[in-house]
Amino acid sequence: MPLALLALAIGAFGIGTTEFVIMGLLPEVAADYDVTIPTAGFLVTGYALGVVLGAPLMTVLGTRVPRKRMLMLLMGLFIAGNVLSALAPAFGVMLAGRVVASLAHGAFFGIGSVVAAGLVAPEKKAGAIAMMFTGLTVANVVGVPLGTLVGQTAGWRLTFLVVAALGVLGLLGIAKLVPELPRPEGVRIRHELAAFRNVQVLLAMAMTVLGFGGVFAAITYITPMMTNVAGFADTSVTWLLVLFGLGMVAGNLIGGRFADRALMPMLYVSLGALAVVLAVFTLTAHTKAGAAVTVVLIGALGFATVPPLQKRVLDQAAGAPTLASAVNIGAFNLGNALAAWLGGLVIAAGLGWTAPNWVGAALAASALVLALVSGALERRTAGTHPAGVGGSDGSGGPAVAAPAAGAVPAHH
Repeated sequence: MPLALLALAIGAFGIGTTEFVIMGLLPEVAADYDVTIPTAGFLVTGYALGVVLGAPLMTVLGTRVPRKRMLMLLMGLFIAGNVLSALAPAFGVMLAGRVVASLAHGAFFGIGSVVAAGLVAPEKKAGAIAMMFTGLTVANVVGVPLGTLVGQTAGWRLTFLVVAALGVLGLLGIAKLVPELPRPEGVRIRHELAAFRNVQVLLAMAMTVLGFGGVFAAITYITPMMTNVAGFADTSVTWLLVLFGLGMVAGNLIGGRFADRALMPMLYVSLGALAVVLAVFTLTAHTKAGAAVTVVLIGALGFATVPPLQKRVLDQAAGAPTLASAVNIGAFNLGNALAAWLGGLVIAAGLGWTAPNWVGAALAASALVLALVSGALERRTAGTHPAGVGGSDGSGGPAVAAPAAGAVPAHH
């Protein structure tokens, strides 16, 4: 794997840290600005919505900019947002800083996925995407717990300054290690939008919303579930989230490895197993050991879907994948917001702290149904083409010709 992937992973580490660390610092931020914790929760919601809106917006704005330069500009935006958050004199300014930082999120992962896939041979694309996303998963194991600790002991503003410094490190790494990539010729917004007329692209994005949404239905309410049902102390929740992060790291790497060999079977297995484990979590949440093991499995199975789903979108939108890739990152955040809302509804309805697990299981099962439909459509379409036309690369996506050495597919 080329060193350029390390620079992308560092940027992903910073982005992952700033996205999730706020959850552990809400009480401190709320106290500092004299607002309620639910009001401070807008810092989470605002970021997620910023990703959903920013992914297509920033990608469209960057269509005429060389990819390396665009990645550097996005990291600059990320740094500015975190510095603004760290220095914000009022809550509204803090919220604005969060939104500014979030605008870089989707486009960075979307364009970064395209760059990562273009740096390696076709049969290693999902592994390269997974390598970049490793930065995001490791952030949940290292960055978020350390950022929370720094924020609780030395002040939450220092946490955001440290995250901004990580952004500077990522920016320098991209400038130094990512090769100059030619700006794709002939790419027009209309061309990029055409990818959304492909039913397979839309199915992959729907799988993203529902599949990863299933994970967040449970994990959003992990603190009250673990303290009120499993009997963990409040201080133990941080370590449970570390276990969840370790599962994410393992699942991401496994998903990347197997998606390059058999993409659709990988999705069938991971989504099906995720639905089962989320349903079982309603039982295992009542014991400490059972809950801890299940949290690891949810992280692993949930993130095992990320590289194959991202590669699926890249493959199916092969003529113009940049915008579709970025929008798919927004779909992850849309799933997070939708699942958190649905999980809150069942708790508010008096169904208990473990009720969000049933919501998550239903969402993951729905994603599995869509995956089976997608696979069936693909097989039927392949059967209508003569041999050698509309073929598959063996990974569940269409065959993609190998790029010239050092080149990136023209549409990325």
